[in-house]
Amino acid sequence: MLKAFKNHINENLPFLKEGKLLIAISGGLDSVVLTHLSKQAKLHFSLAHCNFNLRNEASNADEDFVMHLAEDLYVEVFVQNFDTEAYAKTHKLSTQMAARELRYDWFEELSEQLKFDYILTAHHADDNLETFLINLTRGTGLEGLTGIPQVNKKLVRPLLSFSREALETYAKANNIAWREDATNASTKYLRNKLRHEVIPKLKEVNTELLSNFEKTINHLQDSKSLIVDAVSKVQNEVVSEEGDLIKFHIAKLQQLSNTKAYLYELLKDFGFTQWKDVYDLLEAQSGKQVFSKEFRLLKDREYLLLTRISSEENTNTIQVSENTKKTETTLGDLLFEEVETITETSPNCIFVDKDLLKYPLTIRHCKKGDYFYPFGMQGKKKLSKFFKDEKYSLLEKEKALVLCSEENIIWIINKRGDNRYKVTDKTNSILKITFQK
Repeated sequence: MLKAFKNHINENLPFLKEGKLLIAISGGLDSVVLTHLSKQAKLHFSLAHCNFNLRNEASNADEDFVMHLAEDLYVEVFVQNFDTEAYAKTHKLSTQMAARELRYDWFEELSEQLKFDYILTAHHADDNLETFLINLTRGTGLEGLTGIPQVNKKLVRPLLSFSREALETYAKANNIAWREDATNASTKYLRNKLRHEVIPKLKEVNTELLSNFEKTINHLQDSKSLIVDAVSKVQNEVVSEEGDLIKFHIAKLQQLSNTKAYLYELLKDFGFTQWKDVYDLLEAQSGKQVFSKEFRLLKDREYLLLTRISSEENTNTIQVSENTKKTETTLGDLLFEEVETITETSPNCIFVDKDLLKYPLTIRHCKKGDYFYPFGMQGKKKLSKFFKDEKYSLLEKEKALVLCSEENIIWIINKRGDNRYKVTDKTNSILKITFQK
């Protein structure tokens, strides 16, 4: 196996020979064999071991084993202890997910601090098959059927093409000791149930299961590449971005041969799970929304609008004193300047009679019942009616800001001023207010 491992590195992962590597080691068969193979292949590496404190003395025994192994092989080792159960409770995660999050966060931290080029994990061919079957039983798209990637940014899995049987044969032939995790024998978890009860039966049916599975994965990955190319072409035609807003043109989406498939590929990375609701937005009334944990998808006339859910409260106000020259808002900056005469007029600039203002002025989001007296018009108008006439989307309404004197609106910022504060021939002091993005 050592020869096959060296050939695999030379042919498929040659960058590992020159890199500074960090090997994630648990003390189990897989990571111990990876460590020995890497030593024999003369790779430059250190070890990183996580003690999750989930198995009492067994966890400490694993740590001791890894420490002695590092000493025997003359390699550097890093050990980190975690209170995994407390972390899981605080972050509302399963114990397994908490351990995974803690592990990879720490590996990344070590990598950044100590300048490791790559992080190596000991996932092998059987792990890949188990992951495939788990995703298959839970329901997944093509993404979940293409297996564990051999290289994912800084994460590298050099044993992915080797079976667990091959690793065990190598370890026994070379008198390599390892630690057995008793929980791996339990069928309480789906992965273990597949490992001990399902996959052995499949191997009985077909002794070439793993090699055939590898071929299938390669075919699926090729298919995925075709899909990526097709989606990239469609994305250029139907998707546009305006700052932090992503817009999907509905009519163009509906002209595609498989609208649902393209919509899934375009939105799969934004955490949506209620896919029927997402697809139904195409035919829904304007204002209909679907939420993921971090994002919102809104139907607005000709578009689906995707934005990140804001944690900011729309009840916050900004006060502007009489001496203020510049203030920042969520939309941009407001500049205040006393001038002698009115010059240019535009939506992003207004001139008001300063003597009519009552300080401090306030900047806030719109609220129900707001009204103003639109500049150049007679009478008042509700903001809700103004927004409807101006064809504001729900997102634009939520983002809109007004500048106020006490409760009176002076300006719908960057849109329309109020007639009550206009400059007249009786004005003695003119204030120019400019909006800058």
